[in-house]
Amino acid sequence: MLPLGLLTLSLTTGATAARPYAHQLLHDQCLLFAADPKNPWALAHGITGLGANFVAADGRKASEVMVHDFLLENRLPDGGFGPGAHYGFARYAPDGTPIEPHTNLILKTLVLAGVPLSTRFATSFGSVTLQQLTDEARRGFVHVPQSEEYWKDVAWTLDLFSQLYPPGDAELSKVMDDALAELEKDDAELAAGLDAGASAVPKRKQGIYAHSCGGLHFVQAVLGWARFPEVRKKWGARMDQEIAVLLYRLDSERQQYDAALQQGGAQYRLQVLTQMVKFYGHFLETTARLKTDLHWSPNAQQQQTVAKAKALLDNAVRQLDADHAFTSMEKIKKPQRQIYLDLIGDSCHATHGWDGWP
Repeated sequence: MLPLGLLTLSLTTGATAARPYAHQLLHDQCLLFAADPKNPWALAHGITGLGANFVAADGRKASEVMVHDFLLENRLPDGGFGPGAHYGFARYAPDGTPIEPHTNLILKTLVLAGVPLSTRFATSFGSVTLQQLTDEARRGFVHVPQSEEYWKDVAWTLDLFSQLYPPGDAELSKVMDDALAELEKDDAELAAGLDAGASAVPKRKQGIYAHSCGGLHFVQAVLGWARFPEVRKKWGARMDQEIAVLLYRLDSERQQYDAALQQGGAQYRLQVLTQMVKFYGHFLETTARLKTDLHWSPNAQQQQTVAKAKALLDNAVRQLDADHAFTSMEKIKKPQRQIYLDLIGDSCHATHGWDGWP
């Protein structure tokens, strides 16, 4: 077997000549490091980045590993995973390895990757279909919009449900209307900056920045609901404004990352560059979903914004590569655990986003 560095090199310089260099690096990073069968969160990201047939390092399909090895059976009459739910995933393993840190991340990943609901999975206690699991998720769902923590966690659930249920589902339609209102609230400062012509809105973990990944999973979940014509008609200009805010964020955040890179010194360089890959990759993924979910056709200026995001992502990846970040994963795995995980998950999201804009 090739050493890791040589394997990475062979993957980068070999099979996919048409893929740009930085894009290939992201692809290889996802392929190699998301395949850990002991890390279902990483496996889910591998599926996001490379598709439903992504294989774990032990030779099993990643989807089968996640369900077989990590799905738990709830033996309590009313507890555990929601009212009456029989199955679910823990958030973290005892050693801190992420399993499903965001509710329904695994099911959302499988459904969005196109895994049929009829798919049957073996588990440690029998077998279940993906349909059974998604039905359980719906039964266990409780809408509590007054809670800030609710909104920080609900994006993956809303993204899942919006794939399964139509706008005629009155309960979900109300939830998604509430979610749009929450997105508008979280984006209010950015919207004001856009309207005022401000070059940037400082990030202080406020509003949308209080969410994981800059709230872009929440943006994807909410805006994706407007793929239904009746929702698009109902939301109208409100939808257009949220797309405008999303595009405005690119230059607003770029300036702040560039400043942090210059001012932070060598000790923060890896962290800042990793955050740049997180944002630019998720930005490309989110705009690609606008294209596929909403049939969004960007105008010339919007196309330039997307092209700029690809260039910025390319630059951040090349700097990480020059610093040997991708070949130093084992060195940072324990002392810089969060960066290690980000360099896996965000590489998968970034390659997915880049694939969406060939």
